[in-house]
Amino acid sequence: MDLQFLGTSAGVPTKARNVSATAVIEASGSHWYLVDCGEGTQHRLLHTSLSVRDLRAIFITHVHGDHCFGLPGLLASAGMSGRQQPLELILPAALHEWVRLGLAASDTFLPFELRLHAVETFPGWASDSVRVDSVALSHRVPSVGYVFSEINPEPRLDVPRLEAEGIPRGPLWGALAKGEAVEHGGRLLHGRDYLRASRPARRVIVCGDNDSPELLAEVARDVDVLVHEATFTQALIERTGATFGHSSAAAVARFAETAGVRNLVLTHFSARYQPDPRRSPCIEDLRVEAQAHYSGHLTLAQDLQRYHIGRDGCLQPA
Repeated sequence: MDLQFLGTSAGVPTKARNVSATAVIEASGSHWYLVDCGEGTQHRLLHTSLSVRDLRAIFITHVHGDHCFGLPGLLASAGMSGRQQPLELILPAALHEWVRLGLAASDTFLPFELRLHAVETFPGWASDSVRVDSVALSHRVPSVGYVFSEINPEPRLDVPRLEAEGIPRGPLWGALAKGEAVEHGGRLLHGRDYLRASRPARRVIVCGDNDSPELLAEVARDVDVLVHEATFTQALIERTGATFGHSSAAAVARFAETAGVRNLVLTHFSARYQPDPRRSPCIEDLRVEAQAHYSGHLTLAQDLQRYHIGRDGCLQPA
């Protein structure tokens, strides 16, 4: 499973960072999922190997524009690219009519089915390889995080079960290994029942805006990767006396340490933090603050950078 950041700025874009959008890519490297779709996301995609034809679902965390204003353009471009497969779109109910009206008012025709789901009543969703659930967060408006869990990763034939049931080696095993259904001894055997994971399933949480990291306590326990906003430093919050519904790098880092998060990725940085360490405040201020409270593997997300979760469980640039 990989992550690729299409936008890591908070509120407004900068010359180096676009607004929020994160791609979660299946281990196969082809199908992928999009969490949030800030303005300009489709432009960022042009600088990656990701195709809207391979996009399985879009998940919007909350109604603020830096997390959703790129939706109409992305959907229109997907249609003009020839996409025909249905697309799942999970987003706040308040945005459903906005999406419909935007497409209708601009005379945009989609040659694929757009399946809208309200995040407020979202029961979870699954493809054949990934399950996605939501967790409620705290922000100025309702906001959620999305939990991605692999299903049966890198499946291998369950040889002990096959042998115990007397299913002979050969073409039957080959068909079951492909996930197909076969008939044997008057029984219909389904490939999914004879495949088991060859490694532990990876779990990744990608959060929307959130001023209370502790709300993730139950779902974040021993998670492989937590992607969480760190809009400000704690020093700035203490100086201004306001969080504006956001977390500091220190608050997120303290939570990740307590929860045993293996890899913490910070993103959604205020535009005030400069990339040049000679200028103040700079992005490295957030790293220094987080490292003071977190002993795991820390990453400050960069636009267009792709990261891979290795077999050692460590997140590294791909």
